[in-house]
Order: sequence, then structure tokens, then C-alpha cells
Amino acid sequence: MKRSIAVLALLVAALAPAGAQSAGPNSAAASSFPPALERYEGEDGLSLAAVLAHRIRVEPLNLVATVLFALAILHTFAASRITSWSHRLRDGHRPAPGGAESSPDALEAEPSHAREFKAELLHFLGEVEAVFGVWVIPLLAAIALARGWGTAEAFIAHGVDFTEPIFVTVIMAVASTRPVLEFAESVIGRAAALGNRTPLAWWLAVLTIAPILGSFITEPAAMIIGALLLGRQLFELGPSRQLRYATLGLLFVNISVGGTLTHFAAPPVVMVAPRWGWDSGFMLYTFGWKALIGIAVANALYAMWFRNELAALRRAAGSTPTPVPAETPATAWVIAVHLGFLAWTVFVSHTPVLFVGGFLVFLAFTHATAPYQSPLNLRPALLVGFFLGGLVVHGALQQWWIEPVLSRLPATPLFAGSIVLTAFNDNAAITYLASLVPTFTPELRYAVVAGAVTGGGLTVIANAPNPAGQAILGRYFTGGIAPLGLLAGAAVPTLVMSICFFFLR
Repeated sequence: MKRSIAVLALLVAALAPAGAQSAGPNSAAASSFPPALERYEGEDGLSLAAVLAHRIRVEPLNLVATVLFALAILHTFAASRITSWSHRLRDGHRPAPGGAESSPDALEAEPSHAREFKAELLHFLGEVEAVFGVWVIPLLAAIALARGWGTAEAFIAHGVDFTEPIFVTVIMAVASTRPVLEFAESVIGRAAALGNRTPLAWWLAVLTIAPILGSFITEPAAMIIGALLLGRQLFELGPSRQLRYATLGLLFVNISVGGTLTHFAAPPVVMVAPRWGWDSGFMLYTFGWKALIGIAVANALYAMWFRNELAALRRAAGSTPTPVPAETPATAWVIAVHLGFLAWTVFVSHTPVLFVGGFLVFLAFTHATAPYQSPLNLRPALLVGFFLGGLVVHGALQQWWIEPVLSRLPATPLFAGSIVLTAFNDNAAITYLASLVPTFTPELRYAVVAGAVTGGGLTVIANAPNPAGQAILGRYFTGGIAPLGLLAGAAVPTLVMSICFFFLR
């Protein structure tokens, strides 16, 4: 318990001040970097290439920041290979049968502790959740060398909003507790009971209900609950690699669009709703019903495609009785308190001081009700927060090229371009930058938001809740989740959602 509080305190101390709006000695430096979009003058009539070249001349660090961001994206694609290298190094100094060291190559001459250090370092660099945070280091070094440490410090302290990473960390820790999971499993289990609780029934229930819940308990919470239940009810049964990636891609896409029934649950919608005057009624009428149709169609297509394997998993599941949990089931009042903490976190999601303070009280409550709790593991939540923290730092420096690209596209290319850009940047960043374009018509606003939520499942970085899903389900993928495997699994549901949002008017 004390260790958990200490870790959280370090997180708050490191991140919370960055969201503060109080003026300080470095606030002027923060306002000068990165340059505000209105500072790029004399661009009327220039081509896109000329505009980008002009912005690089005005601020050469623009190009440096984007190159480092591109390298970080390439790093995510290489993460699984780096992890495999780590495993090879770690296995290289394990005793072989009979007591001999299994060191088949040049590693044999290297001391075992040195190999262990290298193995652990590679394992860290192979963690997708660590990638963008790691690449913040050369980014800050470049800013400090070019502008001085004061500018780099001011940019982190005043130029980046870390509210979302902290929120996702807290909501992930609360939503992944046993009482919340038991409640979610009982609710979704009622739907699965209509299909005799077979793996197919659980699969359909989770992939349909969890994304819809995302519109009310926020997408990060829905992702955590959906991933935990899929792990327990499907992935533990040993499905094929193809079904695992198809399920993961479908979960990511469904969660991304499932939060569009309201105006406060999906990060890309939250970024624009206050600026454009969108309320929950508008979202349901304009986006929500199309998302529901898309979820139903995509689920049905994959269910038909994998029906034979899901039936085989049913026989395998039915051949072994479900083990009785050793833990004491949470009582109704404990579940109610957990749901209350979850609701509080969602209600004050834009005020870190309030939801972090509530989380500290929550930690004390879980300690006091230990018989109804599983051990609280903060590592996945902290890693996801670290991932998103690095992503928002890099994303804050990409507006110099995203804004002119978006502003020059008509509705149809903008819809397609938004899907593509979302795969390489958080979709909330895409819609936020779109909200800064004063010439956007209602048609263009619809196109950019529809494209952003449609493409939210193509990569881990495309939607803020995705890293949470990866952290939970990644252990079921040998060597980690391969980006191309996720892309393939998400391709069909992304196409279905594209058709729904583009043609259903």
C-alpha cells in the first residue's frame, strides 16, 4: 500500500504541475515555443510545400521535432523485434540441462551480469508503452541545445497538457479492480447468457456492450473492462493468432467509435465539442446511430468468419469445468463504492487535483477492504500514462504541418486523410488541430471527426485508450503485439465504419 502511494505521489509530482496555468518566470518562453499558428505570416497563396518550407525556416525545430516523432513511430514497429532480442540475451546465460551455460555465440565471453543488464535494457526499449517517453529525451535535448534549458523546461511545464495521461492512469487503475470487473462481468454476462455463455456469446457481448458503455463511463474505462473480459473469456482459451489479432483490432475500432453517442466520452470529441457547440443530442443524431450500425455489422462479419474456430473453443471450454474463484466475491456495498469512485473520476476528468485526490482516497479504501480485492498492480497503468505523456509531448509539436494539411482538404479527402493521419498521431490531436482552423464548415467538421474516430483502431497510438488494451492483452501475443498484425485485424472494421460514416447521412 505504502509503495503504491509513493509511486503515485511521484507521478503526480512529475506531471501535475505541467497542466497548471499559473504564470511563472518561464511562461514567456513557453509562449514562444512552439510558435503559435498565427505567427506564421505571409502564407496567403502559397502551396502546401511552400507553407511547410516557410514554417521550417521560421522555426527549424519544427523539422527536428517531426523527424524525432517519425523515428518514435518506427520504433513502435520495431518493438516486437527488440523484445525478441531481449529474450535471446536473457536465455543466453540461463543454465542448460546438466548445469552447462547455453551461450552459443559471442555472448559466451561476456559476463552474465552484463548480459542481464543489456537484456533488461532491450526489454524496456521493446515495451511499446515506453517508446514515446524515451524519445522525449532527445527531443528535450534538441530544444535545450537550440534554445536553452529554460525554453525546454517551460515547454514541458506550460506548453503541454498532461491531464489526459493522468486521467487514463487513474481510470485504468480503478476500472481494473476486482469489484468493478465482477460487476461488469455480471452485466455483460446477462447478455452472454442469451447464448448460453459460450465463447462466441461472450465475444459478441463484450465487443458490443463495452464500446457502448464507453459513451457513458468514458472510452478508457470501457477499453479496460472489455480487454479484461476478453482476456478471461476468450484469450485464455488459446485462440489462433488470426482470431487474436482480429479480436484486438475489432475491440480498438469499436471502442473508438463507441464513444460517439455522447459529447464527453471520446477524447477526439471532447477536444471539439465545446468549441463547436456539440452536445450529446447532436452526437447521437449525427454520429451515434451510425456507430451502432457499424459495430453490429463488423461484429457480425467477424463472427461469421471465425464461427468454426469459436465453436471449437466452445467445445474446449465446455470440456473443462470453470474453476471456482478462490477470492471472496465483493459485496454489493464494496462494488457500489468502487462504481462511485469510477463515476467521480469521470465527473471531474478535467480537474487532475480532484480525481488524483479521489484516487488517493480510493487506495486507502482498497487497503481497508482487502478481503474483497485482488492485489493492486499499478505498473500497467503507470506505463500507459508514461506512453500517453510522451505522445502528448510529441503531438504538441506537430501542429505546424497537420494544420495546413487539414485546412487544404475538401470534405471527402479530409475524411480519408483524417483516417490516415490518425494512424500516426493520436486522434484527439487531429481533431484539436482541426478546431483551430477558423474556415471549417459543418461538413468539414463532420468529416474530420468521423475520420478520426474511424481510424482510431489502426495502431496503438491512434486512440488514447488503445495502450490500456495493449497492456492488458499483450501477454497473449508472443513477442508482443505486432503493428502490422493489429493493422490487419482492424482493416475490415475500419472499412465498415468508413462506409457507415460516409454514406449514411
